[in-house]
Parts: sequence; C-alpha cells; structure tokens
Amino acid sequence: MIRHAFAAAMLLATVPLAAQSTTQDELDARHDRALAAGYKALFLCSAIANAERNGATRTPESVEAWELTGIQAPLDDLVGDMPYQISRDREGELASVTVEWADDMRPRMAVHDSRMGCSQLPIDGVPVPIATKRPAETIDRAPLVAPPSELAEISSRALDGGYGDGTRTTAVLAMRDGELLGEAYADDFGPAIPQRTWSVAKSIAATLVGAAVERGEADVSKRAGLGLYFNDRRKLITIDNLLRMASGRYSDTAGNRTDPLYFGGATVTESALHWPLLHQPGTVYRYANNDTLAAVKAVEASFADHPPAQLLAMLGMEDTVAETDWRGDYILSSQVWSTARDLARLGQLYLDDGILPSGDRVLPEGWVDYVSAPSGPQPDGPFGYGAGFWLFNKSDGVPGDTFAAMGNRGQYVVIVPSLNVVIVRRGEDPSGSRFDIAAFTRDVLETLAE
Repeated sequence: MIRHAFAAAMLLATVPLAAQSTTQDELDARHDRALAAGYKALFLCSAIANAERNGATRTPESVEAWELTGIQAPLDDLVGDMPYQISRDREGELASVTVEWADDMRPRMAVHDSRMGCSQLPIDGVPVPIATKRPAETIDRAPLVAPPSELAEISSRALDGGYGDGTRTTAVLAMRDGELLGEAYADDFGPAIPQRTWSVAKSIAATLVGAAVERGEADVSKRAGLGLYFNDRRKLITIDNLLRMASGRYSDTAGNRTDPLYFGGATVTESALHWPLLHQPGTVYRYANNDTLAAVKAVEASFADHPPAQLLAMLGMEDTVAETDWRGDYILSSQVWSTARDLARLGQLYLDDGILPSGDRVLPEGWVDYVSAPSGPQPDGPFGYGAGFWLFNKSDGVPGDTFAAMGNRGQYVVIVPSLNVVIVRRGEDPSGSRFDIAAFTRDVLETLAE
C-alpha cells in the first residue's frame, strides 16, 4: 500500500501544476457563464410564461431584444450566444427553459409553475414534478387609454429616450383621483405585458409586511429572528431596521448584487440570512437586497394563511406574479413580474391610506406615514429612503410628500399624496443609462396643473 501511495504521488508530481488546479480567473469565467445561462433561462421563462398567463404574447426574440440586452457586465457578452430550448407541456403551456453553458454540466434550467411563475434550479440541478395548475380564466381589460394631448408630448419624449441618454422606456402611465388619465407603450409591450419589477418588489414586500401588521401577525419594532444563539448580536436587528436598509450587516457589494440567488439557483435561506454584523443595527444606511429578503422571512409564517397572491388579488393586481426560489421562498427583493396598470393600483392603495375600494383596511392606519418617513439613517445622493420606499424630499419642483418604488433598469412607481397622483414608468434601460425620474415627474405634474 505504501508503494502504491508513493507511486501515485510520484505520478501526480509529473503532472503540470496548471493541470492539477484551476486558476481563479478560470473559476470566475466558468461561474460567469453559469450565471449568464441562469439569467437567460429565467428571463425567457418568466417573460414568456407570465405574458401568456395574462393572455398576451412575448416571443423569444422580443425578450432577447429587451430584457437580455444591456445587462450588467460580463453577462451581457455571454448570454447572446448561449443556445436555449423552450419546452411546453401537452396543453401547450410553457414548462421549462434550458440554456447550455458547459459541456460537462447539465444546462441551466428555469421551470414554470402556472400559479407561481418561474424559478431557476440550482446549477446542475434536475427538475421535480410540478403538479400545480392555475385554472384557465379570461380577464376583461379596459382598452388602451391614450394620454390626453397635454401628456402625449411628455409620453412621447419618454418613449424616445428624452429623459436620459440611451434609456429605453417600455411604458408610461399617469393616474389621478383613481382615474387612469393615459398610458403609452413601446412596441412589444402593452397593458397585459408584465415586466420584472426588480427592486420595486421591495415596496411590495413592505406592503406585505404592513398587511401582516394590520392583521396583528407582525410588529416592525420587534426582532426579525436573525442570529444563531443568544450571544449573536444579529438578534437585535428588527424588522424596521431591515425595511430601512439599516441592519448593520455586511454587504459584499453596494446593493448586495445577490447574483447567486438571482441567477445562480441559490436559495433565500442559504444566501440572504448569514451575513455578519459590522455596525450597530439602526445606525448605518446600506442598501442591500438581503435586508428586504430577511424582512420577508420574518413574516413568512403568515403566508400560510395569507400568501402574497391573496393580497395582490385583493388589490386588483391580477396580472402580477411573485416568484420564488426553487425551495418556495419568495424573492421579494426583485423577482416579481407586473404590469404598469397593476403597479398603479399599488400606488393607489397608498393614496387611499391602505383602504380598498370595498372599504376594507389592509394596511395599518399611519402606514403611509411610516414607509415615507426618513426616520432611519439616510443615503447620500438625490433621494431619501423610508421603509421600502424612496423619498423625493431632495427634489426641486416636486411636492415634498412624494415617495416612490424604484427598481433596476428604470422601474418607477411615483406616489404624490398631496395631488392624489400616481405616475408609473417602466423601462429596460441598459447598464450605465439612467432615466431622470425626478424631471419626468416634475414635467407630468406641471402639465396636470395647467
């Protein structure tokens, strides 16, 4: 045995060092390919399946031209050449999307559940049977409402990239006193076509927390359930700290890119809850996807009887899907697909102080003031931050009570309580391009005042 071990060691010694190990650059390149393939599989699955859920149509070519163009480096240089396959079940419903990325690994796969949207499997993972089926239904939608002449010019300017070099607007909408004033869409989009909300989902998450508070199932001042033992100071973090991006936890990048969760098939539990403490909770602002994910985890027990889909239905957001990781945990920091009209309904809920048209209250009295108050540590830059919402308290020419849900690639839901106005802008802005939402909001409000 000693001779065999010695011979094996001598044989290994003759193998070049480069063949014995993989360099960090090679590992990073391979990981980037896995993420790019996951990104492509998930976006093709979600964009196509969620549009078809709403009775609309998206083609793979449309998704490639919009959602898969202008994404962050280095994924943008990889996704285009990756072969994909879309599989459908016997009834023609999208079942899965696979994307090839390595000869020695299974393709990255996103699987579709007709009630829960799409989720991506872990790298090299295999699917399990999905038995859920959303009953077929027909939703009667109002026809397209063209903007009145005073808003048409602003809408056209937004669609033509007039509020930021290189920006690509897909939808604009304005609503006042609960009435839809007008909407406009780019080619390939329309009232029934959903897009990923990106971080607008954080405001939806805050709304779900508020609903749990109203039901008596949560208290934002209480601890959020983080930490592993009594001497783990993460136990001091409250739900309020998490909603205000003030947990004090470490973030590896600004914004906590969370690529392993968003595109790598990791789960919320393994990727969002373990980050160590660097500051006292409530003392430092650090925008982090993981804080929102942890806040949702803190109220997750209430979802058994009150799932997110239930609240969305109560708000009339029938064309919205909150998607999950492959273990069923909601990725409510980003992975929600919704239409411009549905997001306007979310804004209207806040204009109505959390009360539905039926008169039923779903958010606590004073919740609007809570989410729009800059009571925590504040970010540098042109906008303040409340609890799951951004604040326009530094924007000239915009009412000081204006607050908004904002997301990557130019997703905006602007809420102006003093004027009873909601403004929605959807986009697929390339990385590095920024839509000037403050200027757009100011122009829309000035026009409405004329």
